[in-house]
Amino acid sequence: MFGDKAEAAIPADFRMISGCEDKQTSADVSNVSSFQLPDPAGRAGGACTSALLNVCYADKRKPDDDLSFRDVLFKMRDMLDAQGFSQIPQLSSSRELDINTKFDITQEGFEGTKRAVLIGINYVGQDGELAGCHNDVLNMKEYLMDVHDFKERNMTILMDDGMHEEPTRDNIMAAYRMLTQESQPGDVCYTHYSGHGGKLRDDNGDESDGYDETLIPVDYQRAGQIRDDDLLRNFVLPMPRGVFVTSIMDCCHSGTILDLPYTFKADGEQESMEHDEGYDFDPMMDILGGSVGGIPLAAVASLADDCCVVS
Repeated sequence: MFGDKAEAAIPADFRMISGCEDKQTSADVSNVSSFQLPDPAGRAGGACTSALLNVCYADKRKPDDDLSFRDVLFKMRDMLDAQGFSQIPQLSSSRELDINTKFDITQEGFEGTKRAVLIGINYVGQDGELAGCHNDVLNMKEYLMDVHDFKERNMTILMDDGMHEEPTRDNIMAAYRMLTQESQPGDVCYTHYSGHGGKLRDDNGDESDGYDETLIPVDYQRAGQIRDDDLLRNFVLPMPRGVFVTSIMDCCHSGTILDLPYTFKADGEQESMEHDEGYDFDPMMDILGGSVGGIPLAAVASLADDCCVVS
């Protein structure tokens, strides 16, 4: 079955809310040599983060009533629409999820450690400079500590503000790798990215639309962008089984940035999460050299169904 295969391929329980669909763009960045950061058009950035916090932490208070994922996504959509944004929030996950499930960053029965990686990039002094991404991180930090009991000592914060570690490509990837290395079954992880996102032509044939989605580090001109394949290889696949991960990606082209197999778009057309019938598990096997999530390739292959055949 597809679900068994997904669980074998991606050991941890991932849930990601993205600010928009892959197709929602702010610039054509397929030509790396001529790429420039998109013009923010006077906006402060972080519309997704702002909407989420207005739903879950208005007036710095937790809502009196529990909210489901459906509630959160559609309330976010209404707020974005009211502000003139066309973005459609999207939920993706590594497991099939009832969208009426209570929205929470901590799983029931939690007994481990809560860790967070928070990244905010304003691209200070560069064309396409943003204004709100540092605030996104600081506001989210407060929310995590106040509502979800995260401890500051277990938070890694990357911002180009001169006071925190710089959000360079190397530092961002190191933070994701460290998170996977430190996490143990029963732990909770939260990751947040607020900045520019982009698209590059797919370099290994694993994208149906021909493009990799990307995060754009502060030093992208020298070090390059961070492809979704990089995040899959260094963050998603190595995360241990039994870890509960929530990720917010507040950037353009972010709908499938973690390459998770289940999706729900708050567009008013979908009624439930759907699995991607064309989801290709083969690149994961290539990445991990014959094993997926620590499970031998032969064992994963036995889980194949009619949608995805492992050969």
